[in-house]
Amino acid sequence: MTLLINWISQILSITAFNLRTIPERKGASASAVVGIAGVVAVFVGVLSIAEGFRKAMTASGSPDTAIVLRSGANTEMTSGFSRDETRLIADAPGLARSADGPLASAELFVIINLPKRSTGTDANVPLRGLDWTAFDVRKDLKVIQGRRFERGRNEIIVGAGAAREFAGLDIGRKIHVGRNEWEVVGIFTANGGISESEVWADATVLQSAYQRGASWQSVYAKLASPGTFQEFKDALTTNPRLNVKVVRQTDYYAEQSTQMTRMIETIGYAIAALMGLGAVFGALNTMYSAVSARTREIATLRALGFGAGPVVFSLLIESLALALAGGIAGAAAAYAAFDGFTAATMNWQSFSQVAFAFAVTPKLLVQAILCSTVIGLIGGLFPAIRAARLPISAGLREV
Repeated sequence: MTLLINWISQILSITAFNLRTIPERKGASASAVVGIAGVVAVFVGVLSIAEGFRKAMTASGSPDTAIVLRSGANTEMTSGFSRDETRLIADAPGLARSADGPLASAELFVIINLPKRSTGTDANVPLRGLDWTAFDVRKDLKVIQGRRFERGRNEIIVGAGAAREFAGLDIGRKIHVGRNEWEVVGIFTANGGISESEVWADATVLQSAYQRGASWQSVYAKLASPGTFQEFKDALTTNPRLNVKVVRQTDYYAEQSTQMTRMIETIGYAIAALMGLGAVFGALNTMYSAVSARTREIATLRALGFGAGPVVFSLLIESLALALAGGIAGAAAAYAAFDGFTAATMNWQSFSQVAFAFAVTPKLLVQAILCSTVIGLIGGLFPAIRAARLPISAGLREV
C-alpha cells in the first residue's frame, strides 16, 4: 500500500510540474489544442446533419398511427388504391373513430418544382392531397399562421420548413401547380417532423388538377391504441379484396431515413479519421518537443528516485489535458455554429426535398470528447515511453 501511495504521489508531483510549464510551451501546446478542436468541430458538424435528418424523419411518427400502402411498394410514390379499397381500409377493425366516422385519411402524393430561396434553383417539393380527417389523424399538427385550407377550393397550407426553404410559399401568395393556381392560406408545424417539408391541399381538388380520377396512393390510419395495430394489420392483409402492406408510421419513417443517415455518417467518420490522423501527428510533435525541452528535468527527476512509470503516466495526463481542452473547445464551437442550423436535402426514397435543422445531441458531444481522448492518448504514448527510456546519465549532460 505504501508503495502504491508513493507511486501515485510521484505521478501527481510530475503532472503538476508538467501542467505548470505549459505556458512556457504555449505555441506548440496551442497548435495541438487548435488541431484537435478542428477535428472535433468538423466531426460533430457533419454528424449533426445525420442526426438532424433522422430527427426530422422520425419526429412526425406515432406508434398509434399506421400507414397502408400497396403490397410491394416501398414509398407512396409507387403505391396506389381505388376508392373502394380505401373504404375497405377505413372499415377495418382496430381504428379509432370520431363522431364523423373512422380516423383514416386517404392521401395523394405528388412532386412539384419550386425554387429555393437561397439559390433560386428548382427543387422537388412534396405536395400532399388529403382528406379532412388527416387533421385528426395527425395530432401533432398546429397551424401557426393563417388557417387551414377549405374543402373544394384551390388552397394550400405549407409546412414551416417548406415555407422557410422555398420561394413563393408566403401566406397570400399564389403558385401555379398542375392545371390550377393555388393560394397559400396557412403555415403549420409538426414537431419539426418531415411533414413540415410538405405542401398540403384537398385531395379531391388535387386529383382533378393532376387528372388522377378517384385514386389515392396511401391511407394514414389512427389506431384505437398502439396495441390494436396487429388486429388492424391482420384484418387488411387477410382480406382477399385487398393487396396491401401495413406498417407503423414510426417504422416507415425510420426506414425512410436509413439510406441518407448512413451515407452522411460514413462521410463524417471518414473525414474525422483523416483529420484525426493529422491531429495525432500534431500531438506527437507537441509531446516530443515537450520531452526534448525537458530532457535534463526528466533525468533529474529519475536521479532523485522518480520511477519510469510515473514519468509515462504524467506525460500521458498532460497530453490528455491538451486533447480534452481541444475537444471541449471544438465541441462548444460546433454546438454554437451548427445546432439548429436549417437546411434542405434530398430524401432519396421519395426523391423530394426534406427541410430540417442540424442537431448537435449529447450523444455527439460525448463521441467528440472520446475522439479527442483517443487522439491525446495516441499522441502522448510514444513520447512518454521515450522519456521513460531516456538514460539518466545522457539526460544530465544535456544543456
